[in-house]
Amino acid sequence: MKNIGNKIENNQKDNIEKKSLLDEESFKRTIKTFAIRCGHFTSSEKKDYEELLPIYGIQYQNELLDFEKTFGNKNPVVIEIGFGMGKATAIIAENNPNINYLGIEVHKPGIGKLLGEIKNRSLKNLRIIEKDAIEVLENMILEQSVDAFHIFFPDPWQKKRHQKRRLIQRPRTDLISSKLKKGGYLYFVTDWLPYAVFGLEQLENTPLLKNMYDGYCPHQDWRPETRFEQKGLDANRVINEMMFQRI
Repeated sequence: MKNIGNKIENNQKDNIEKKSLLDEESFKRTIKTFAIRCGHFTSSEKKDYEELLPIYGIQYQNELLDFEKTFGNKNPVVIEIGFGMGKATAIIAENNPNINYLGIEVHKPGIGKLLGEIKNRSLKNLRIIEKDAIEVLENMILEQSVDAFHIFFPDPWQKKRHQKRRLIQRPRTDLISSKLKKGGYLYFVTDWLPYAVFGLEQLENTPLLKNMYDGYCPHQDWRPETRFEQKGLDANRVINEMMFQRI
């Protein structure tokens, strides 16, 4: 009877662990970290979106992406999740021609704007995927293949009932860190203090990541100011930055 009881108890534990894993997968797949914004789509942005996305865009597919084939070289690859209107992304790419950049975004006006920047600046090291970043990471990015992630001013989801949609939280940070090469970094910036405190805790509890600084990191001079950053500064909010390394 004791052995039967132990088997039942072990089965119950196994079922609980399986349910926990399933819940984590469900959490990652069903809850979106973004909301489609209805911003004004200018005629020039729309034109660039329609004409240039087939040239500089990468079509989403359930197949691992070959970075060397995509960019035509073996240079380091940086992924930016949610580049907004893309001005800072274009400047960084222009200033670092020996690094490849992959921007992931769902906001069509922003995609159109960045496509125009790619054409006007003749950038050969920047490509775009229009899709939910979580799906891209799960299905298109090989583990330990990315040199860095840039996540600048993601939606802070201020209301408590929406906080489950935040990008910087486990298990999403586990997924992101699994794609980093050893020694690669994740650079997260926010102007919303509660998200900064929350995000720092989540990142410090992500097993594969180690804080490169003692708490928040100083501003990195190579990172240009973004439009969202200026809005935060205009509202007298403090900009908090974090850099974590894959160990």
